[in-house]
Amino acid sequence: MKEKALSYLIPGTPVTCRVDNTEKYTTRSKVNVGTLYTVHLTHGHFHWVVKRKYKHFQELHRDLYKHRMMAHLLPSRRFAKDRQQLRSMPEEMPSLQGTERTRRTSSKGKYLEEYLNGLLGNAFCRNDHSMLEFLSIGPLSFVTELGPKGLEGPIMKRSGGHRIQGLNCFGHDRFCYRWSHRWLVVKDSFLMYMSRDNAMINFVLLFDQDFKVTVGRAVTGTEHGVCLENQTRNLIIKCSSYRQSHWWSHEINRLAEACDFFKGHHFDGFAPQRATTLTKWYVNGSGYFADLADALENAKEEIFITDWWLSPEVFLKRPATDNHWRLDEILKRKAKQGVKICVLLYKEVEVALGISSDYSKRTLMDMHSNIKVMRHPDHVSSVVIFWAHHEKMVAIDQSVAFVGGIDLAFGRWDDNQYRLTDLGSTEGSNGVTEEQPDKDVMDNGTADGPRPDGQPEQDLGDLAGNTKLWLGKDYSNFIKKDWIQLDRPFEDNIDRTEVPRMPWRDLSAAVHGKAARDVARHFIQRWNFTKIFKVKYKDEFFPYLLPKSHSTADSLPFTVPGSSKAKVQVLRSAHLWSAGTCEKSIQNAYIDTIKNSEHYIYIENQFFISCAREKMIENGIGDAIVDRILRAHREQKKFRVFVVIPLLPGFEGDVKTGGGNAIQAILHYTYRTMCRGEDSILSKLSEVKDQWTEYITFCGLRTHSKLSGKLVTELIYVHSKTLIADDRRYIIGSANINDRSMLGDRDSELAVFVEDEERVPSVMGGQEYEAGPLTLALRKECFSVLVGGTSDPSINIDDPISDDFFFLVWNQTAKLNATIYSTVFKCLPCDAVHNMQQLREYNDEKPLSETDSEQAEEELKAVRGFLVHFPLKYLCEENLLPPSTSKEGMAPSTLWT
Repeated sequence: MKEKALSYLIPGTPVTCRVDNTEKYTTRSKVNVGTLYTVHLTHGHFHWVVKRKYKHFQELHRDLYKHRMMAHLLPSRRFAKDRQQLRSMPEEMPSLQGTERTRRTSSKGKYLEEYLNGLLGNAFCRNDHSMLEFLSIGPLSFVTELGPKGLEGPIMKRSGGHRIQGLNCFGHDRFCYRWSHRWLVVKDSFLMYMSRDNAMINFVLLFDQDFKVTVGRAVTGTEHGVCLENQTRNLIIKCSSYRQSHWWSHEINRLAEACDFFKGHHFDGFAPQRATTLTKWYVNGSGYFADLADALENAKEEIFITDWWLSPEVFLKRPATDNHWRLDEILKRKAKQGVKICVLLYKEVEVALGISSDYSKRTLMDMHSNIKVMRHPDHVSSVVIFWAHHEKMVAIDQSVAFVGGIDLAFGRWDDNQYRLTDLGSTEGSNGVTEEQPDKDVMDNGTADGPRPDGQPEQDLGDLAGNTKLWLGKDYSNFIKKDWIQLDRPFEDNIDRTEVPRMPWRDLSAAVHGKAARDVARHFIQRWNFTKIFKVKYKDEFFPYLLPKSHSTADSLPFTVPGSSKAKVQVLRSAHLWSAGTCEKSIQNAYIDTIKNSEHYIYIENQFFISCAREKMIENGIGDAIVDRILRAHREQKKFRVFVVIPLLPGFEGDVKTGGGNAIQAILHYTYRTMCRGEDSILSKLSEVKDQWTEYITFCGLRTHSKLSGKLVTELIYVHSKTLIADDRRYIIGSANINDRSMLGDRDSELAVFVEDEERVPSVMGGQEYEAGPLTLALRKECFSVLVGGTSDPSINIDDPISDDFFFLVWNQTAKLNATIYSTVFKCLPCDAVHNMQQLREYNDEKPLSETDSEQAEEELKAVRGFLVHFPLKYLCEENLLPPSTSKEGMAPSTLWT
C-alpha cells in the first residue's frame, strides 16, 4: 500500500468524529490543569477511540498548514487537485479561549468536533499522513478480515525478549539492546509492530493464555514502559507519557481478555470447542485428495501447507490423464493468480531419513515467487536431533482447513479396494483376476532405471489414456524397499510387475469457519516462530503472517461438499522447540475420551506404544484403557475396545529374517504395550483373567491379489491416527499412540476432536440408542470395509458391542481371515513362529499358493474384508530390542517410543 501510494481509508466512505470533554490531567508544572479529549471515530463499520490534548489539535493544524503551503508552492500538475481542495481549509485554528467563542457554544469539545469533521470532509486533509497519525490510522486499520480496528499508534520498542534458545544467551538482551521507532497495532487476537518507513511488519505477537501486560519502570527498566508478554516473548515498549502507558495497557488488556485464546479450554488446549462447525471425515486418501484439490482450486488469497513429507509431483485426482491435478501444477497455477502460498516442511536428518525436503523446497520455490517454503528445525543449533514436525495440514484462505494423517506425498493415495497391483487395469484387490501390463509400462513407469543423460525426469509426457493410479515412485512397498532418488519422481522405485504395492489406510478431516481459523492460527504461530528462529528467513521475502479475525469466520467463500455440522476443537502437541509454546491437548483428549466412554472405543493407529512406566513410557493412554475395562468388569457391563494397527512397522527390512533391528524395536514396544511384561495391558487385566477377550481385541489388516500370474498378499499399512467412542465423538489427526506424538515436548502434532451435536436413532447393546450422525457414519464406514460388509449386505454392523457382532462378526472374521492367509501364503508375522529357529523352518515350507494355486484360490474365496487378528505370540521367545552394539541399539529408547 505504501509503495503504490494507496489510501489507507476505504474508498468513498466518510470518516466522522464525536468529541467528548471527559478527562482532566495535571501538567508537568502541577499548576495548570489540562483537558484530555476523547475522540470517537467512525469509518464505515469500523469504530474506534483516540485520546488527544488540545495541543495535538494545534500540531495537526500546523502540519496541515505546512503541507498546504508546499502544495501551493510546487507547480506540478500532481498538486493541482490538492490546491483546489485546500481552498476550503481554514487559515487558522481559533483559540478555545474568549467570550465570543463561549457564547457561540457551551462546549469546547463540540467546537473541536466541528473543526475536525470539517477537516475530515476535505479529501487532502483526510489522507494527509499527519491526519492519519492523529486518528491512529495505519495500513492495516480497515482490513475487514483482521477484525475491528483495535488500537494503534507510534511507540518505541526495545530489541530482544525472545524466549528462544540461542537468541538470549545468559539474558544478554537485558543489557545489550537498542530502541527503535515502530507503529504498534493491536487487534482482537494479536498485536504487531511495523516499520514507520516502509510499513513492513517486523514482529507479530499472538495472544495466548500466558499473555499479560505490566506497566512501570520496575518491570520494564524504563520510564513510561509497558511490558507485553506471552509464551514466546517479553516485548517492552516505551510510551510518550505516564498517561499514555496506562491508557495503552488498559486497552490492550481489554482487547486480550475478550480473545478466545486468552482463556483456558477443554483438554488444556489453545483453542475452544467451536459449536455448529461444518466438518467432514475421510477414510483413505482418494476422497481426501479430490476434495483438497477442489479447495485449492478455489483459493483466493492464501494457502498454508505443513507436512512431514511433501512430494511436489503427487497427483490429487486419479487416474491422471494430464498434469492439471498434480500438486505442483495446482500451486503454480494459484501462485500465478496472485495467491500467496506458504509451506512449512520438516527438515529431516538426512543420514537417517530420505524424504528429500530440500528437493521439495527447491522444486516449489523455483516455480513462482509467490510460493515461500521454510524448513525447520536446524538440528544442531536447536539441539533437536530426534524429534520431527509430524503434523499434516492445509489451510485455504483461513476459512477451510484439512487435518489428519495424510501427507501430500507418494504412496498415500488409496481407496477402500486397497489394490496390490497397478499395471493399468481397473481390477481391485481381494480379486484374483490377473492384470495385464499396458504396452507402455516401461515408458510410463520407467522401471528400467535412470535416463541415459543422467538428468532427473521431471515430466511424464503425454498421459492421455493413462489408467494407472500410482505413477513412478507413487507405486511403493516401503518394507521391501524404502524410497530413494526422490528427485527422479517418475522412475519406479520397485518392479511393479514382480512386487505388490503396500496399500495405505489413513483418515483425515476437513473443518470450516472458526475451527479452520484455529488451524491456520497454529500454522501462523509456527511460521512466525520459524522466521524468528532461522536467520536465513529474516529477510522480507519470507513475510510475517497474520491470523484473520474470528468475527468474520462465519462468512465461507467455499465449503467442502458433504460437510455436516458438529462441535469441533483443534488440538495439538507442541513445545518450545517446535512452536515456542507447550501443549499436549491431544493426549489429554484421548485419555479423557477413553475414561468417559460408556460403550466402546475404536482405535486405529500407526503405533500402539503406551502403558506408563518410569523412565520408559510416559503416555497414559494404555493405562486409561485398562482402567476403563476394569471398571466395566467390576460393574458387570459390556464394554468393547477395538484396536487396529499395522501388522508390521513401516521400516525397510527382510521379514523372513526377522525384519531388521528397526522393525523389531517397534515390535518390542508394541508387544510390551499389548501383552508382554508386567506393564502390558493384558497383564494389568489379570483381574479379569481369560475374560479379557470379552473386552478387547487386537487386529491388523491384510489383502491379496494376483500379479504376473502369481497369487500375492501384503499387509495394509495402517497409518491412521483415530479414536472413535460411543458413536458420538471422534478424534482424527497426525498423532500416533506413543510418547513421541503424545507428550508434547517431542514431535509436533495436530488433530481435531469432533463431537456430534445432533442425534439419530441407533442401537447399542441391544437397546435403542441416540447416536451422533457423523460419528455413526464414520464407525460404520470403518467396520463395513474391514469385515466385508460392503460386499455382503447380510453382515449387520449396527450394534458395535453386541455379542453377535463382537464375537461372530468382528473376531470370527479376523480369526478366519488370519487362518486362510497363513494356510495359503504362510505370511508373516504369525502366531506359529515363536523364535528365530521356528522362523527359519517356517520359511523353508512351501506355501499353498506355490504348490497348488487352484486350491489356494478356492481357499481365498472365503476371505471377508481385510481384518486379521494381530499375532500376539510372534517371536514371543525372542528379545526384540536391538543389540547394544548396533546403531539402533546405541540410539536412546525415546527414538522408538
